[in-house]
Amino acid sequence: MKTDAKKLLGEIRIATLGEIDLDKIESIIDNRDLLIREITKVIQKVAASKKLYLSLQDLSSFAEAISDEVMGLGPLRALMEDPDISDILVNGPENIYIETKGKLTKAKETFIDNDQLTDIAKRLVAKMGRRIDDGQPLVDARMPDGSRLNVVIRPIAIDGTSISIRKFNNSSKSLEELAQFGSMSREIVQILMIAAYSRCNIVVSGGTGSGKTTLLNALSQHISNDERIVTLEDAAELKIKQPHLVRLETRMAGVEKSGQVTMRDLVINALRMRPDRIIVGECRGGEAFEMLQAMNTGHDGSMTTVHANSPRDAISRLENLVMMAGFELPLNAIRYNIASAVNLIVQIARLNDGSRKVIKVTEIIGMEDSGSIILKDIFEFVPDIKRDKDNKIVGSYHCHGLPKDSALEKNAIMFGVKELLDKTLESASDKKAS
Repeated sequence: MKTDAKKLLGEIRIATLGEIDLDKIESIIDNRDLLIREITKVIQKVAASKKLYLSLQDLSSFAEAISDEVMGLGPLRALMEDPDISDILVNGPENIYIETKGKLTKAKETFIDNDQLTDIAKRLVAKMGRRIDDGQPLVDARMPDGSRLNVVIRPIAIDGTSISIRKFNNSSKSLEELAQFGSMSREIVQILMIAAYSRCNIVVSGGTGSGKTTLLNALSQHISNDERIVTLEDAAELKIKQPHLVRLETRMAGVEKSGQVTMRDLVINALRMRPDRIIVGECRGGEAFEMLQAMNTGHDGSMTTVHANSPRDAISRLENLVMMAGFELPLNAIRYNIASAVNLIVQIARLNDGSRKVIKVTEIIGMEDSGSIILKDIFEFVPDIKRDKDNKIVGSYHCHGLPKDSALEKNAIMFGVKELLDKTLESASDKKAS
């Protein structure tokens, strides 16, 4: 929007918001067409009183812009409705960035000024029963549609209010669909299906935006319908399809700094709910200790995600998280807990071409005498030197086979899928040989 038009909209906006009938607007707030008609009438009245001439095009665009603001999203409405956009990142009123297919680009939409941006941010937060002001300039919450919202205002946000929205995806992709997108090979699909079905304890490791939650959702589809599942999340994103499900969510402290429920509280409580499997959306604190204890005490098949860039980093991350629990455990004891609890680490990454790929499937096979945890890669993605004609990274998956005394193999035997496991590994080895 040009500077003159933006200045005129700013003037019209303030006057219009002061003139609207709040009771009438409230009754039609969910009907955008009716709202635009009502706002148009108010704008015409305001323009007449200020002796301003508005073209039909200006009148229409101003009415839509103010209606979108009244509904709570303002310039972000169209971006929220676009199914191809996965992230919306607002860095002050002039800079809105969107992520599409793993790539960030600058959107054409802008806010009038930081006051409008802050007003919209406060409305978004208020819809979730929260508040944001100078005393509490940071808010992290879940929007009504399930999207994850983070808002930071001045004085913390130096260059103007910042809004970060990780959009909620209604569709839950399967492992097969992820393979069709190129995120993994067919053999890895089979291995992960076997691992999830045969109750292996799985950690999905990766960076921010690498697709950890998407993969966790896909893995959960291969849990038996007769198992009781308890999911624990900071913001409910998992879409578990099994019927016997209990979903729990953390809660931040209220205005009086009370009522907080942490992830660790949820994990401890989940152990009292007779779960067959516990799925933790993300381990990021002392709850990792309780999670490992659950995996070691009869809750086989539990799953979680951690932020890490490699399977070895994921082990170090879990060690640090257990230390955050406050127990003065020797490092060897922590490592023994990890080695005996976790069976598989699935490493996923967002590559620099925007694609997301499983780059390693690694099994933990025990500890060395020195105290180090032994890792053995089952599958590894090896990129080619050259890219394809679309400048996309291509490569192949190398199968290294199962380690001796593999927990995956033992579980496959126990659940009657050893033959499928052998055929999958044989197929992957044949591909490598060819």
